[in-house]
Amino acid sequence: MADPVSSNLLRRAFAISVLMSAAAATAQVPAPAAPTAAATAQGVLRSGSAHSVDDTVARIKSAVEAKGIRYFAAIDQKALGDGANLSIRKSTLVLFGNPPLGVQFIQSNPYAGLDWPVRMLVRETEDGSTEIAWTDFAFVGRRYGITDKDVQLKMASEVAATIAAEAGQ
Repeated sequence: MADPVSSNLLRRAFAISVLMSAAAATAQVPAPAAPTAAATAQGVLRSGSAHSVDDTVARIKSAVEAKGIRYFAAIDQKALGDGANLSIRKSTLVLFGNPPLGVQFIQSNPYAGLDWPVRMLVRETEDGSTEIAWTDFAFVGRRYGITDKDVQLKMASEVAATIAAEAGQ
């Protein structure tokens, strides 16, 4: 007999993926530019935003909540630096996730909890523009040797890229 908790989590993950697919099919969002890899950070993807750091963070929160994904927190790294008398450009770390999906990575390898929930870094670049960066889930899979969750890693990659694209437009 299947574990009722696991069965319930799988049903929820499936329902969320169906809802996200339906929402994506009905949304009239232009196709986003493909995320590019960060030059100096392994496994990091990034895309530009047409908005300020604060507005992009708010747009990520809205996109996450609209998809029924859990929004955990936003950490203002510039404020932390200011509090330590260390100056940095605007930088906010956003944490969100879908427990029925993300916890499966932790089931495969408990150390995957270091990269879950999902983190998106919204930062001001040297030229004053705004950039969104996040860890590529294919990299996460390789990093933790997760070989039994290809579908889930692909889904997480697609959702993260969609959220970044929606927030940046």
